[in-house]
Amino acid sequence: MNIKIKYPVPANEENRLWALSEFDVDYAEVSHVFKDLVHLAAKIAKTEISLVNLIDSYTQWSVSSYGLPVEQMERTESVCQYTITTDDYFEVKGLSKDERFKDKFYVVSDPKLDYYFGVPLTTEQGYNLGALCVMDKTAKDLSPENIELLKIVGKEVVNRLVTIKTIQELKAKTSATEALRKKVAHDIRGPLGGIISLTQIISMQGENNKLSDVLEFISMIQKAGTSLLDLATEILNSEDKQLVNVKAAAINDFSLETFKQKLERLYLPQAKNKNINYTVGLLPDSLDMPFPKNKLLQITGNLITNAIKFTPVNGSVAVNLGLHTDDLKQTLTIKVADTGVGLDADAIANILSGSKHTSDGTDGEIGFGFGLALVKRLVDDLNGIMNIQSAPNNGTTFIITLQWMY
Repeated sequence: MNIKIKYPVPANEENRLWALSEFDVDYAEVSHVFKDLVHLAAKIAKTEISLVNLIDSYTQWSVSSYGLPVEQMERTESVCQYTITTDDYFEVKGLSKDERFKDKFYVVSDPKLDYYFGVPLTTEQGYNLGALCVMDKTAKDLSPENIELLKIVGKEVVNRLVTIKTIQELKAKTSATEALRKKVAHDIRGPLGGIISLTQIISMQGENNKLSDVLEFISMIQKAGTSLLDLATEILNSEDKQLVNVKAAAINDFSLETFKQKLERLYLPQAKNKNINYTVGLLPDSLDMPFPKNKLLQITGNLITNAIKFTPVNGSVAVNLGLHTDDLKQTLTIKVADTGVGLDADAIANILSGSKHTSDGTDGEIGFGFGLALVKRLVDDLNGIMNIQSAPNNGTTFIITLQWMY
């Protein structure tokens, strides 16, 4: 009789995922930051392998590794999914004898692991973002001192994540201040130009001005001046809002091409694993210019993984990206379309309301119900719009629209 495994989910999972998204980690670009730490962890434990794993709604991302060239795996395949539910550590001395792990690919085939020890990567707020783990083919007996050392290494991993986040936020504020300067200059130019034009007319006409015309000009000048005063008041009293949403104005180091390349690198392995035809393309007439990368990988990645999950084998998932400008605004459009099982009207309404619901994927993938809810929350936080086009057995298209000043 097959034993149905109940996969662990932290009690604070929704807020845990939000905390992870706030770090806005580019999973493909931070390996060097932790390289010395995974090496140190392996030396402390005397194991062949050590990993820094971050765990999102669907995937375990090995953002840095020692002794094992792995970048990602399905969350339910990992051992670290158990570690993030503990406040201390999680150890298994016989993976091959444990019902939860004995059939996992890394146990039954190379590297044939049989030992695991992991400590959660815990933020000051108490959220476990992932785990620092060490693994080997044979069991180890870690001393209390070595366990404490591994916990210290885990804390340093979190410290470096916090440092990366702080640097990103500082750069974001610099970018937002420049955007505010451009906005103020643009908004003031209109009413100020009107005032100058009206006073020039009055001056040129001199004594020929009729009292009624002068009064009308004065009224128009007053309106323009009031507009300037209102603008100044808005800037002073709503600094956060006028900073062009600092949260959305992160480092301008993405272009559509770099965004496309990252989505291909990160999610093509998942598609290939299920024999899904996965493509990333650009919408017609899209511009080639930098735009804020803030939370885009988290938003789009969750949509892509969800699409792969609910698309049958040999189906397709197509991502299309577009960037356009209007006045001082940039508009980014993200479309993720699949040939999957589709959604009914109630399911669409639940997603757009931010409700959590779950179901297993077309190939038995386990669902936790947080991925799309997180996407909706992220999009709302960036003042964006999410649209869904779908019908049962007719695939689904998610359309995300985001705007910001540039």
